[in-house]
Amino acid sequence: MTQHVRDKEPETAVEPGRGRLPELLCLTLMAGAGVLFVVRPEFYEAGVHLLASRAASLVH
Repeated sequence: MTQHVRDKEPETAVEPGRGRLPELLCLTLMAGAGVLFVVRPEFYEAGVHLLASRAASLVH
């Protein structure tokens, strides 16, 4: 958030530096999922099958 915006909206509860840990954890999770997709693609296929079967069970 820039200084100009922070001065304009003092009532916002956004603090500089907050949210970096969740962002890091999310990026780490996404990187791990990408590596897993490349190394073990059958896990991806199993996950897609699981989601599709649960979605189909909700429809019926």
